[in-house]
Amino acid sequence: MSGNARVAVLGGGSFGTVIANILAGNQHDTTLWLRNADDAEEINTQHCNSRYLPDFRLDERLIASTDLRQSVSNCDVVFVAVPSSSSRQLANTMQQWLTPDTLVVSMTKGIESGSYKLMSQVLAEELPQAKIAVMSGPNLAKEVAAGQMTGTVIASADKDVQQTVQSLLKSPNFRVYANPDVFGVELGGALKNIYAIVAGIGGAMNLGQNTIGMLLTRSLAEMSRFAVHMGANPMTFLGLSGVGDLIVTCMSPLSRNYQLGYQIGLGKSLDVIVAELGQVAEGLNTLQMVKQMADDRAIYMPLVGGLYAILIEHKEVGAVISRLMSGEQTSDVEFLQATDVSTATGTDGHADVS
Repeated sequence: MSGNARVAVLGGGSFGTVIANILAGNQHDTTLWLRNADDAEEINTQHCNSRYLPDFRLDERLIASTDLRQSVSNCDVVFVAVPSSSSRQLANTMQQWLTPDTLVVSMTKGIESGSYKLMSQVLAEELPQAKIAVMSGPNLAKEVAAGQMTGTVIASADKDVQQTVQSLLKSPNFRVYANPDVFGVELGGALKNIYAIVAGIGGAMNLGQNTIGMLLTRSLAEMSRFAVHMGANPMTFLGLSGVGDLIVTCMSPLSRNYQLGYQIGLGKSLDVIVAELGQVAEGLNTLQMVKQMADDRAIYMPLVGGLYAILIEHKEVGAVISRLMSGEQTSDVEFLQATDVSTATGTDGHADVS
């Protein structure tokens, strides 16, 4: 894509806002769509999003709007950064206004409740005429907004799509890497939120560094084990969208999922914590779906089972930890050779994870 592009970012939360700000700073005609008219007015007149990024000034070229039709009509690229529970309805609504060659990039790190579909699948079903890609990585919004060096991953089997998003977002402090494994990148972003909650509980309990090291590596083992069953390449989890995102989310108090786990570890009730966060902690929704999928497919995921016991079954944290430590001792590294993702997918390069 040459020259300035017309771009829409759907979702005025912290990450949607910073991506829109990068695009506007790169001289692209960028509209940030959000539902709250007061927030849109604030962005347009005061150039800040005090609800989600109160300490950062936004590029004056960024335009906010509550009009979805106006925001997406005639766009070259649409970035979707809304909660997983809203993605299908939003896609269904906007499909009538997209041009046949519109590129739609999902930045939502979650799984659809009920269908167990990834966001790329949801978008493909509702927007059959569009090109679909996903973006994920260790991208804490406040650090991106502050201009700290950050890397992310754009996943698509189409190299032209990869290069388009790379050219749109490339800046001195924001680097975009490419990966053809759409499901692997997407699952990395969704699954790590579960383990960030576990890490938050551990943080509140003042667990030692040895324990944290074990927790992170066993989390990575569970993520890759699950992803392979879903048709992804386990080697993807050695990259930014896998281990990179896992480390950041599990070790940063800026993560909403980590915050949720930390408060659980302090003894607060789940309902109170969710109300206090004020934003969606995708890991809570993802946990329940992954637990069901793992049970249905007999995938060994003891950390998922343990967290489910704590949050959903209201088991005592200490008892769950004791059970985990006395459980089955499995292999340390299960995938010592790269798995060809094409063996687990169809001819179009996509797997069925429903």
